[in-house]
Amino acid sequence: MTFSLIPDSPGWWAVTGAVFVLAGFVKGVVGLGLPTVAIGLLGLWMAPAQAAALLVVPSIVTNAWQLALGGRLGPLLRRLGPMQAGVALATFGGIVLLGAPQAGWATVALGAVLTAYAVLGLLQWRPRAGGGRERWMGPLVGLATGLVTATTGVFMVPAVPYLQALGLERDELVQALGLSFTVSTLSMAAGLAVAGALSPSVAGHSLGLLLPALAGMGIGQAVRRRVSAAVFRHCFLAGVLLLGLHLMLQPLTR
Repeated sequence: MTFSLIPDSPGWWAVTGAVFVLAGFVKGVVGLGLPTVAIGLLGLWMAPAQAAALLVVPSIVTNAWQLALGGRLGPLLRRLGPMQAGVALATFGGIVLLGAPQAGWATVALGAVLTAYAVLGLLQWRPRAGGGRERWMGPLVGLATGLVTATTGVFMVPAVPYLQALGLERDELVQALGLSFTVSTLSMAAGLAVAGALSPSVAGHSLGLLLPALAGMGIGQAVRRRVSAAVFRHCFLAGVLLLGLHLMLQPLTR
């Protein structure tokens, strides 16, 4: 099912704002998922490039806040620098060379990435990537994450499973995720700007959606103290799986 909304209409702001409240809520509860939920749901009625552009300001602000926590930024930058260089290079270069992700094949690719992410999460796949392998795996994972971001606007795969596989302490992992998401968002914003998909008006829309995202995040953080994060995470992944399958099958239902 797809539908269209008139940009800047009250209906557009109501529905898009609701998506960002939900995306922020998920991030508030489980610590991630803002781009996954936002781009996945927005992809039901707009091209991934448009969704990714709207995500820029809320993602930068929420991830910069997450990056500032933990007090381990210096060591993490030294350890994860090669990976982040790969993320930045492939994200920016991919968007500039391939163009901003549009509807059609990019929507199918987005669905495939969401489906893969959900399946890996539901199976609780926990690879190990520490030791000597980290030296060569980090840059490769960064490049792969950048290409996925350039194609779909989602920067969770394979970055999140890889960072989880490094055996970082909880606070270090939270900060590492914030670092990776921040680099991905900034690189994506630069690429979209060069590709002409991040105009001043779109940037204004993105800024306007910051408040709904922060409101949802605040609600999610309050709910996190009262619900099982593990149960909520499984429900979240099940929803992502259904959304991913729907996006993949959209061309067959038209």
